[in-house]
Amino acid sequence: MRKLIVVVVVIAILGVVVYVAAGLGSPPVIQIDSPQKFVGASTPLKLTLTAPGGRLSSVQAAFDQGGTVTNLIDQASMPDPDGDTVRFGTTINRAAIAGLKNGAARITVTASRPGFLGLRQIRSEVVRDVQVRLEPPRVAVLSTHHYINVGGAEMIVYRAEPADVVSGVRVGDVEYPGFPAAGVRAEGVSVSDPGLRVAFFALLHDQDPATPMRVFARDEAGNQAQADFERRTFPKPAKASRIELPDTFLDRVVPAILASTQEVSPQGSTLDKFLVINGELRRKNNEKIASFARETSPEMLWGGVVFHPFTNSAVQSAFADRRTYLYQGREVDHQTHLGFDLASYAGTPVVAANRGKVLFAGMLGIYGNTVILDHGMGVQSLYGHLSSIAVSVGAMVEKSQEIGRSGMTGMAAGDHLHYTMLVSGHMVNPIEWWDTHWIEDRILRKLREAR
Repeated sequence: MRKLIVVVVVIAILGVVVYVAAGLGSPPVIQIDSPQKFVGASTPLKLTLTAPGGRLSSVQAAFDQGGTVTNLIDQASMPDPDGDTVRFGTTINRAAIAGLKNGAARITVTASRPGFLGLRQIRSEVVRDVQVRLEPPRVAVLSTHHYINVGGAEMIVYRAEPADVVSGVRVGDVEYPGFPAAGVRAEGVSVSDPGLRVAFFALLHDQDPATPMRVFARDEAGNQAQADFERRTFPKPAKASRIELPDTFLDRVVPAILASTQEVSPQGSTLDKFLVINGELRRKNNEKIASFARETSPEMLWGGVVFHPFTNSAVQSAFADRRTYLYQGREVDHQTHLGFDLASYAGTPVVAANRGKVLFAGMLGIYGNTVILDHGMGVQSLYGHLSSIAVSVGAMVEKSQEIGRSGMTGMAAGDHLHYTMLVSGHMVNPIEWWDTHWIEDRILRKLREAR
């Protein structure tokens, strides 16, 4: 009898141990990918759940607003996992949630996975508080007479509300961010209206003059608004040139560029290596240049004065020059030159085209020793092929202050300055920024009228 009692006790203890063990282990990890803070008229609910082997027993997602709870996801059968990961998605909108309205709400997600031998379920829960915002933003264009050349830039003044929306100009599939007009620092211009925005935008050298252009506003809930604006666009015929590649040039520039970069490692002949530099490295260099747009100041740093025109230099190559490269008489490559090549005499002092902050000062692949200045609100300038650099990153420089000396570093056949302007990371024709009338009519006039 005692043995029986002992056996029963041992079995009971083992049962308790097994039961407890079945509830041990890591619960499912729940990640709400979307929404983060806001829910709009139609907002995706995206969940990523992680469990060993992707084994889940159930997943529920509920939306609670004012005590009214709506089940958005309630699944016991799971989609196929991707390793340990399982993804779920649905849409939060009025069709899914009756009575959806502006205001606070809460999303609750629960998930379970089987424990040891499937005897118990291991459960986890995540809660996220959100704000429902159903009305779209409001946007209205205030400035007039927008004229833009292919390869050129323009500026627009508009109103966007509420204050926290992302807004700007969309040209085709390219977006140019807007900035508070209160950040303008120019003589005779003072804007205090918090709803006013300005955006510099471009019609890129390879875009059609008929490319759609609209001002847009988008809030974090995904609600959007847009407005057309009056404009005229003008084609700008590009020049074409044919450039012979002598071995003396290739033997000089190819090893020097490859010694200064780890972004490409081409093999083969010197010509093969040049083609990788002129193609792949050029693309990577331009991506890096474009990345500096994220560091632009929200204020106009250059005061609305015309950019330095470099009139003491001879133009060797203009903007958007379509270049055909030849080696021993045969065509081997095609590229577009997005800047001005300006030459005078070797080692000419190179000055800042306008007041700005140094974002980059160093070696940059095909551009050699390079300086990039930020002038604020997405407007930047680039100076390439320098023999020396006289400024450091983070420094503020004034218009006409020396920033380096001209040279032939990078992919330069002779001593010159490669100069270009950028709008939100996109290279544009500098010639407009050298024109006092263009600065007055396209920028300052609109700001005074909007004020």
